[in-house]
Amino acid sequence: MRKPVLTRYRVMAYVTAVMLLVLCLCMIFKYGFDKGEDLTLVVSQIHGVLFIIYLIFAFDLGQKARWSFGKLLWVLVSGTIPTAAFFVERKVVKEIQPLVEGAPAEAAKA
Repeated sequence: MRKPVLTRYRVMAYVTAVMLLVLCLCMIFKYGFDKGEDLTLVVSQIHGVLFIIYLIFAFDLGQKARWSFGKLLWVLVSGTIPTAAFFVERKVVKEIQPLVEGAPAEAAKA
């Protein structure tokens, strides 16, 4: 497996997780204090687009790593739970890193 596949997943996992936290904060201000309705709309739309990109990159990584459907589903859903993407990303990197490091050796053998 190539390193860019893992890198783009990691970047989008962090970006999506941070945007979800920002969105949660905006929702607290919108519904708790009646402030920031326009900002909440903008942040929610940005998060939605970034989440779709995250889904594409996570799905791509899962296909290349040959994950089971359950594992792939858990990684995809983790982008909807505040802070879960941070923890899942770390676990995924620990699992995928040996595959990434082993890729040049496998290519040299072939």
